[in-house]
Amino acid sequence: MAEQDYVIIVAGGKGTRMGSDVPKQFLPVGGRPVLMRTLERFHDYDPLLRLILVLPKEQQSYWRSLCEQYAFDIPHQVADGGATRFESSRNGLALVPDDACGVVAIHDGVRPFVAKEVIDRCFEAAREDYAAIPVYAVTDTLRYVDEQGGGRNVRRSDYRVVQTPQVFDITLAKQAFKQPYQENFTDDASVIEAMGCQVAMVEGNRENIKLTTPFDLAVAEALIQQQLG
Repeated sequence: MAEQDYVIIVAGGKGTRMGSDVPKQFLPVGGRPVLMRTLERFHDYDPLLRLILVLPKEQQSYWRSLCEQYAFDIPHQVADGGATRFESSRNGLALVPDDACGVVAIHDGVRPFVAKEVIDRCFEAAREDYAAIPVYAVTDTLRYVDEQGGGRNVRRSDYRVVQTPQVFDITLAKQAFKQPYQENFTDDASVIEAMGCQVAMVEGNRENIKLTTPFDLAVAEALIQQQLG
């Protein structure tokens, strides 16, 4: 089978921390819903990518109405969101053919500013090493807090901030997501690592923020203006 790459965009937010009745992935940034900007970023990187959007069932009709309103016509499939990130990612993977040959990226729907260079680094590293994630260095001081409320500073050079897209060989991802759910599945890479697989790290970009608070939206608007200016 010819090689074909996929991107699964997971968007299940409710907008609670945004203080909004509208789920955060639908909020406008620079005049367009965040989620559309995220899908556009991957389509612009490679129009041949197969895009899969994972949304809660109750949000799908609203998404379709937004697509009509904004004349959004980038081809994509829609999968039902699950109760956990693990389940949502697994539902998205179910739309990838079992005999597909290539890599699959799993990306947060509210990260619209991932650099194309970062996407490329993740895809190429995953082709070589089977699994890759974007990271960047910690600049703040980090402190470990124990169960008794005590704490101590730790060396920030020992840590990295993890972003998405997290990209995996399709066969590996399919196998990994057949595992039963575990509480230590904090992201998609942790599902891969639970099988004993190593995950390669590539350099991310700091602008690739996850929009979860009103402050993040303000930063996003500034980033859009910077790109336009």
